[in-house]
Amino acid sequence: METLENNASGLYRETRIEEGFFILKFNNETAEKQVVTRQVDSSYIQFHFCAKGNSLFLFNEGNYRLPLSEEHSLLLYNPQRDLPINLEIAPETWVISVFISIKKFHSLFSREADFITFLSDENRDRKYYKDGLISPSMAIVLNQLMNYNLHPSVKALYFKGKAYELLSLYFNRPSEADTEQCPFLVDEDNVAKIKKAKDIVIARMAEPPSLQELADEINLSLNKLKEGFKQIYGDSVYSFLFDYKMEVARQLLASGSHNVNEVGLKIGYSTASHFIAAFKKQFGTTPKKYVQSLN
Repeated sequence: METLENNASGLYRETRIEEGFFILKFNNETAEKQVVTRQVDSSYIQFHFCAKGNSLFLFNEGNYRLPLSEEHSLLLYNPQRDLPINLEIAPETWVISVFISIKKFHSLFSREADFITFLSDENRDRKYYKDGLISPSMAIVLNQLMNYNLHPSVKALYFKGKAYELLSLYFNRPSEADTEQCPFLVDEDNVAKIKKAKDIVIARMAEPPSLQELADEINLSLNKLKEGFKQIYGDSVYSFLFDYKMEVARQLLASGSHNVNEVGLKIGYSTASHFIAAFKKQFGTTPKKYVQSLN
Protein backbone atom coordinates (compact mmCIF):
# COMPACT_ATOMS: atom_id res chain seq x y z
CA MET A 1 0.00 0.00 0.00
CA GLU A 2 1.32 3.45 -0.91
CA THR A 3 0.22 6.56 0.94
CA LEU A 4 1.00 10.23 0.43
CA GLU A 5 2.12 11.85 3.65
CA ASN A 6 0.34 15.18 4.10
CA ASN A 7 2.87 16.80 6.38
CA ALA A 8 3.83 20.45 6.18
CA SER A 9 5.76 20.00 2.95
CA GLY A 10 3.81 17.12 1.40
CA LEU A 11 7.04 16.03 -0.25
CA TYR A 12 7.28 12.33 0.38
CA ARG A 13 5.57 9.07 -0.39
CA GLU A 14 5.79 6.03 1.83
CA THR A 15 5.55 2.48 0.52
CA ARG A 16 5.30 -0.46 2.90
CA ILE A 17 7.17 -3.47 1.51
CA GLU A 18 6.23 -5.86 4.30
CA GLU A 19 6.24 -5.95 8.09
CA GLY A 20 9.31 -4.06 9.34
CA PHE A 21 10.35 -2.93 5.86
CA PHE A 22 9.35 0.28 4.04
CA ILE A 23 10.57 2.92 1.58
CA LEU A 24 10.27 6.71 1.66
CA LYS A 25 10.69 8.75 -1.50
CA PHE A 26 11.50 12.44 -1.04
CA ASN A 27 11.09 14.65 -4.09
CA ASN A 28 11.49 18.41 -3.84
CA GLU A 29 10.54 19.92 -7.21
CA THR A 30 9.97 23.38 -5.75
CA ALA A 31 12.38 26.32 -5.94
CA GLU A 32 12.69 26.49 -2.15
CA LYS A 33 14.48 24.41 0.46
CA GLN A 34 12.04 22.12 2.27
CA VAL A 35 12.13 20.22 5.57
CA VAL A 36 10.45 16.85 6.12
CA THR A 37 10.07 15.07 9.47
CA ARG A 38 9.00 11.56 10.39
CA GLN A 39 9.31 9.43 13.50
CA VAL A 40 11.53 6.32 13.21
CA ASP A 41 12.22 4.13 16.23
CA SER A 42 15.51 2.50 17.25
CA SER A 43 14.61 -0.94 15.89
CA TYR A 44 15.20 0.20 12.29
CA ILE A 45 18.34 0.34 10.17
CA GLN A 46 18.20 3.34 7.85
CA PHE A 47 19.63 3.48 4.31
CA HIS A 48 19.48 6.89 2.62
CA PHE A 49 20.37 7.49 -1.05
CA CYS A 50 20.60 10.89 -2.74
CA ALA A 51 19.91 10.28 -6.44
CA LYS A 52 19.92 13.98 -7.34
CA GLY A 53 20.67 17.30 -5.63
CA ASN A 54 21.66 17.82 -1.99
CA SER A 55 20.12 17.23 1.42
CA LEU A 56 21.00 17.53 5.09
CA PHE A 57 19.99 15.37 8.06
CA LEU A 58 19.46 17.27 11.30
CA PHE A 59 19.78 15.56 14.69
CA ASN A 60 19.58 16.73 18.30
CA GLU A 61 17.41 19.74 17.40
CA GLY A 62 19.77 20.75 14.62
CA ASN A 63 22.95 20.65 16.71
CA TYR A 64 24.34 17.71 14.73
CA ARG A 65 24.22 17.65 10.95
CA LEU A 66 24.96 15.01 8.34
CA PRO A 67 25.10 16.13 4.69
CA LEU A 68 23.92 13.78 1.96
CA SER A 69 24.93 14.91 -1.51
CA GLU A 70 24.24 13.61 -5.00
CA GLU A 71 25.52 10.06 -5.72
CA HIS A 72 26.12 9.41 -2.00
CA SER A 73 24.50 7.15 0.58
CA LEU A 74 24.21 7.02 4.37
CA LEU A 75 23.65 4.00 6.58
CA LEU A 76 22.44 4.87 10.10
CA TYR A 77 21.68 2.53 12.99
CA ASN A 78 21.52 3.19 16.72
CA PRO A 79 19.85 0.50 18.86
CA GLN A 80 20.17 2.73 21.94
CA ARG A 81 17.96 5.59 20.76
CA ASP A 82 15.38 6.57 18.15
CA LEU A 83 16.66 8.38 15.06
CA PRO A 84 13.69 10.38 13.76
CA ILE A 85 13.93 11.84 10.26
CA ASN A 86 14.49 15.59 10.11
CA LEU A 87 15.60 16.10 6.53
CA GLU A 88 16.39 19.41 4.86
CA ILE A 89 15.94 18.99 1.09
CA ALA A 90 17.41 21.43 -1.44
CA PRO A 91 15.45 22.34 -4.58
CA GLU A 92 15.50 19.75 -7.40
CA THR A 93 16.52 16.96 -5.03
CA TRP A 94 15.58 13.28 -4.91
CA VAL A 95 16.26 11.15 -1.84
CA ILE A 96 15.17 7.54 -1.44
CA SER A 97 15.30 5.97 2.03
CA VAL A 98 14.94 2.31 2.92
CA PHE A 99 14.05 1.32 6.50
CA ILE A 100 14.32 -2.28 7.65
CA SER A 101 13.97 -3.62 11.17
CA ILE A 102 17.06 -5.26 12.65
CA LYS A 103 15.01 -8.44 13.13
CA LYS A 104 14.07 -8.54 9.45
CA PHE A 105 17.61 -7.65 8.43
CA HIS A 106 19.11 -10.46 10.49
CA SER A 107 16.83 -12.91 8.72
CA LEU A 108 18.22 -11.78 5.36
CA PHE A 109 21.91 -11.76 6.26
CA SER A 110 22.31 -14.16 9.17
CA ARG A 111 24.97 -16.15 7.32
CA GLU A 112 26.97 -13.02 6.49
CA ALA A 113 27.47 -11.59 9.98
CA ASP A 114 31.26 -11.53 9.56
CA PHE A 115 30.91 -9.62 6.29
CA ILE A 116 28.44 -7.01 7.56
CA THR A 117 30.20 -5.39 10.49
CA PHE A 118 27.26 -4.28 12.60
CA LEU A 119 25.67 -7.74 12.52
CA SER A 120 28.49 -9.38 14.48
CA ASP A 121 27.75 -10.35 18.08
CA GLU A 122 30.19 -7.81 19.49
CA ASN A 123 28.62 -4.93 17.54
CA ARG A 124 24.93 -5.75 17.53
CA ASP A 125 24.16 -3.30 20.37
CA ARG A 126 26.40 -0.51 19.10
CA LYS A 127 25.47 2.41 16.91
CA TYR A 128 26.71 2.28 13.33
CA TYR A 129 27.26 4.94 10.69
CA LYS A 130 28.63 4.63 7.17
CA ASP A 131 28.70 6.95 4.17
CA GLY A 132 29.45 5.75 0.67
CA LEU A 133 29.10 6.28 -3.05
CA ILE A 134 26.14 5.15 -5.13
CA SER A 135 27.26 2.71 -7.83
CA PRO A 136 25.88 2.95 -11.39
CA SER A 137 23.84 -0.22 -10.80
CA MET A 138 22.30 1.29 -7.66
CA ALA A 139 21.62 4.56 -9.53
CA ILE A 140 19.58 2.64 -12.09
CA VAL A 141 17.42 1.05 -9.38
CA LEU A 142 16.94 4.41 -7.65
CA ASN A 143 15.82 6.00 -10.90
CA GLN A 144 13.43 3.12 -11.48
CA LEU A 145 11.91 3.69 -8.04
CA MET A 146 11.50 7.41 -8.73
CA ASN A 147 10.17 7.02 -12.29
CA TYR A 148 7.83 4.13 -12.93
CA ASN A 149 4.66 3.57 -14.89
CA LEU A 150 2.90 0.56 -13.41
CA HIS A 151 -0.59 -0.70 -12.88
CA PRO A 152 -1.49 -0.30 -9.18
CA SER A 153 -1.98 -4.06 -8.86
CA VAL A 154 1.74 -4.78 -9.46
CA LYS A 155 3.26 -1.70 -7.82
CA ALA A 156 3.76 -3.36 -4.41
CA LEU A 157 5.50 -6.37 -5.97
CA TYR A 158 7.71 -4.10 -8.11
CA PHE A 159 8.78 -2.01 -5.10
CA LYS A 160 9.52 -5.14 -3.08
CA GLY A 161 11.77 -6.49 -5.83
CA LYS A 162 13.58 -3.18 -6.23
CA ALA A 163 14.07 -2.78 -2.47
CA TYR A 164 15.73 -6.19 -2.24
CA GLU A 165 17.80 -5.45 -5.35
CA LEU A 166 18.99 -2.16 -3.86
CA LEU A 167 20.11 -3.81 -0.61
CA SER A 168 21.86 -6.58 -2.55
CA LEU A 169 23.79 -4.03 -4.62
CA TYR A 170 24.59 -1.95 -1.53
CA PHE A 171 26.29 -4.88 0.20
CA ASN A 172 27.86 -6.37 -2.91
CA ARG A 173 31.66 -6.55 -2.83
CA PRO A 174 33.84 -7.14 -5.88
CA SER A 175 35.63 -10.39 -5.09
CA GLU A 176 39.01 -9.06 -6.13
CA ALA A 177 38.73 -5.74 -4.28
CA ASP A 178 40.34 -5.31 -0.89
CA THR A 179 40.26 -1.63 -0.12
CA GLU A 180 41.57 -2.08 3.44
CA GLN A 181 44.91 -3.31 2.08
CA CYS A 182 45.12 -0.77 -0.70
CA PRO A 183 46.25 2.78 0.20
CA PHE A 184 44.75 4.25 -2.96
CA LEU A 185 41.51 5.41 -1.36
CA VAL A 186 43.39 7.20 1.41
CA ASP A 187 44.89 9.58 -1.14
CA GLU A 188 42.31 12.34 -1.64
CA ASP A 189 44.16 13.68 -4.68
CA ASN A 190 43.88 10.33 -6.46
CA VAL A 191 40.20 10.05 -5.54
CA ALA A 192 39.57 13.52 -6.99
CA LYS A 193 41.30 12.47 -10.23
CA ILE A 194 39.17 9.34 -10.53
CA LYS A 195 36.00 11.40 -10.00
CA LYS A 196 37.24 13.74 -12.74
CA ALA A 197 37.69 10.70 -15.01
CA LYS A 198 34.08 9.70 -14.35
CA ASP A 199 32.88 13.21 -15.21
CA ILE A 200 34.92 13.18 -18.44
CA VAL A 201 33.53 9.89 -19.77
CA ILE A 202 29.98 10.96 -18.90
CA ALA A 203 30.41 14.34 -20.64
CA ARG A 204 31.81 12.62 -23.74
CA MET A 205 29.79 9.42 -23.61
CA ALA A 206 29.00 9.50 -27.35
CA GLU A 207 32.73 9.58 -28.17
CA PRO A 208 34.65 8.64 -25.00
CA PRO A 209 38.45 8.83 -24.85
CA SER A 210 40.56 5.68 -24.75
CA LEU A 211 41.72 4.53 -21.32
CA GLN A 212 45.24 5.79 -22.04
CA GLU A 213 43.93 9.19 -23.19
CA LEU A 214 41.78 9.37 -20.06
CA ALA A 215 44.72 8.46 -17.82
CA ASP A 216 46.87 11.14 -19.48
CA GLU A 217 44.13 13.75 -19.08
CA ILE A 218 43.73 13.19 -15.34
CA ASN A 219 47.49 12.73 -14.83
CA LEU A 220 47.36 9.18 -13.45
CA SER A 221 49.03 6.02 -14.68
CA LEU A 222 46.83 3.62 -16.64
CA ASN A 223 47.04 1.00 -13.88
CA LYS A 224 46.07 3.49 -11.18
CA LEU A 225 43.13 4.67 -13.27
CA LYS A 226 41.85 1.10 -13.71
CA GLU A 227 42.49 0.14 -10.08
CA GLY A 228 41.08 3.33 -8.58
CA PHE A 229 37.97 3.44 -10.75
CA LYS A 230 37.14 -0.15 -9.83
CA GLN A 231 37.57 0.57 -6.12
CA ILE A 232 35.52 3.77 -6.07
CA TYR A 233 32.74 2.85 -8.50
CA GLY A 234 32.81 -0.95 -8.24
CA ASP A 235 33.23 -1.42 -11.99
CA SER A 236 35.60 -0.84 -14.89
CA VAL A 237 35.48 2.50 -16.71
CA TYR A 238 33.69 1.20 -19.79
CA SER A 239 31.33 -1.08 -17.90
CA PHE A 240 30.35 1.92 -15.75
CA LEU A 241 29.88 4.00 -18.90
CA PHE A 242 27.75 1.30 -20.53
CA ASP A 243 25.40 1.22 -17.52
CA TYR A 244 25.23 5.01 -17.52
CA LYS A 245 24.51 5.24 -21.26
CA MET A 246 21.78 2.65 -21.05
CA GLU A 247 20.07 4.52 -18.21
CA VAL A 248 20.27 7.77 -20.20
CA ALA A 249 18.75 5.93 -23.17
CA ARG A 250 15.96 4.53 -20.99
CA GLN A 251 15.10 7.98 -19.67
CA LEU A 252 15.15 9.56 -23.15
CA LEU A 253 12.85 6.84 -24.48
CA ALA A 254 10.52 7.25 -21.49
CA SER A 255 10.31 11.00 -22.10
CA GLY A 256 8.87 10.38 -25.57
CA SER A 257 10.94 13.23 -27.02
CA HIS A 258 13.22 11.07 -29.18
CA ASN A 259 12.81 8.00 -31.37
CA VAL A 260 15.00 4.90 -31.13
CA ASN A 261 17.49 6.01 -33.80
CA GLU A 262 17.91 9.46 -32.22
CA VAL A 263 18.49 8.00 -28.76
CA GLY A 264 21.08 5.58 -30.10
CA LEU A 265 22.98 8.39 -31.82
CA LYS A 266 22.87 10.59 -28.71
CA ILE A 267 24.67 7.98 -26.62
CA GLY A 268 27.18 6.99 -29.28
CA TYR A 269 25.71 4.19 -31.40
CA SER A 270 26.07 4.89 -35.12
CA THR A 271 23.76 2.02 -36.10
CA ALA A 272 20.34 1.34 -34.61
CA SER A 273 20.90 -2.43 -34.57
CA HIS A 274 23.91 -2.11 -32.25
CA PHE A 275 21.96 0.17 -29.91
CA ILE A 276 18.96 -2.19 -29.86
CA ALA A 277 21.22 -5.15 -29.05
CA ALA A 278 22.93 -3.21 -26.22
CA PHE A 279 19.61 -2.05 -24.76
CA LYS A 280 18.22 -5.59 -24.83
CA LYS A 281 21.37 -6.89 -23.12
CA GLN A 282 20.91 -4.36 -20.31
CA PHE A 283 17.15 -4.43 -19.79
CA GLY A 284 16.00 -7.71 -21.33
CA THR A 285 13.74 -6.02 -23.86
CA THR A 286 14.08 -3.93 -27.01
CA PRO A 287 13.72 -0.12 -26.96
CA LYS A 288 10.49 -0.37 -28.97
CA LYS A 289 8.91 -2.88 -26.58
CA TYR A 290 10.08 -0.81 -23.61
CA VAL A 291 8.32 2.28 -24.99
CA GLN A 292 5.19 0.22 -25.69
CA SER A 293 5.20 -1.03 -22.08
CA LEU A 294 4.99 2.58 -20.85
CA ASN A 295 1.73 3.07 -22.70
